Amino acid sequence: MNTRRTFIKQIGMASAASLMPGTDLLLYQNTDQTMKTQSKWADGSRLVVSVSMQFESGGQPDNAESPFPKNLEKGYKDLPARTWYEYGYKEGIPRMLDNWDALGIKVTSHMVGTAVLNNPQLAKEIVERGHEAAAHGMSWSPQYNLSYETEKKFIQDGVDSIKKTTGTTPVGYNANWLRRGENTLKILSELGFKYHIDDLSRDEPFIIQVKNKDFAVVPYTLRNNDILLIEGKNFSADQFFNQVKMEFDQLYTESEFRRRQMSLSFHDRIGGTPQMVKATHDLIRYFQQHKGVTFKRKDEIAELTLQDKTSIRE
Repeated sequence: MNTRRTFIKQIGMASAASLMPGTDLLLYQNTDQTMKTQSKWADGSRLVVSVSMQFESGGQPDNAESPFPKNLEKGYKDLPARTWYEYGYKEGIPRMLDNWDALGIKVTSHMVGTAVLNNPQLAKEIVERGHEAAAHGMSWSPQYNLSYETEKKFIQDGVDSIKKTTGTTPVGYNANWLRRGENTLKILSELGFKYHIDDLSRDEPFIIQVKNKDFAVVPYTLRNNDILLIEGKNFSADQFFNQVKMEFDQLYTESEFRRRQMSLSFHDRIGGTPQMVKATHDLIRYFQQHKGVTFKRKDEIAELTLQDKTSIRE
């Protein structure tokens, strides 16, 4: 039986080994034996990368959050901020779409209903180029504080706008700033959704029960998210590159033994800038050099998860 003395001795040996040449990977590869539970992707992937492309610009309210200082007097519209959002559908998404094509990957686009109605041709193009149209509410506003019926209409209206414009019915959902309410999952189940992404608790998808039915959770990310790291003024594009690369390297190591998913998130007016598209292109080319790395839309991940008897259940 292992005693605390034995445990401390083992930790001491591992620490000493970490100081020896050629053992810099030893600790993060071997210290957590629970990682070696031999759970694998059913399709043979080693590591699945999931990319989100938020389609929000054109659906924002007046005086929405932006890089500009919050010093505008009440009663006036923030006109330069409006042009910052316009960049998202005029330049950002078209540039990202070309980048996805050059890289040969497909992504999930979380679409705000009003943004879709204001730029229907762009929404249609996203789907025609092979990407998933997922729902992101009817407007860019909170839903956690809505009544059951009001929230249900808010979600359904967003679905209808996407279906009318693109011809596809969304099966995945993302709430405004991930803040779903107590009723959101029940409503999503009633409306025929298969998954949501408003969860940060794992690095792999899992299954929950909603209204006595299986429902997939395809985890989202804040760590690899341009709105927090770049627009939040925390990182430059090269720092974003290094952060995401380190995340990939660690998850790829873990994926030798365990089902792992890496999430990346880009917003139309941020991730679609020239510097970020260049950084993203180089990152994904780096990922693609690794054996067993695949890129999947979130609806594909949800379907794999729901069909796999070894998926985690909560």
